[in-house]
Amino acid sequence: MIDLEKVLLNLVKPMVEDQDSLSVKQMESLNEKELLLYVYAKSEDVARLIGRQGMMANAIRQMLKVASVDKKITIKFESY
Repeated sequence: MIDLEKVLLNLVKPMVEDQDSLSVKQMESLNEKELLLYVYAKSEDVARLIGRQGMMANAIRQMLKVASVDKKITIKFESY
């Protein structure tokens, strides 16, 4: 199975300015068919990752949805 945590990290790393503060963590979900991923970065980088009207975040979610066939992926962006 594909390590979606690494895939997401490699996808968002070129989009942020401070790559050292970027991290992606997988959290447990109550639903076993859901994969919950958190992206932690500085607030300026989180704003860049979300984009205007959430367009960049939606594009990132769509790209990971393609990689995961059997699970629902939820991505949340958090700032330090």
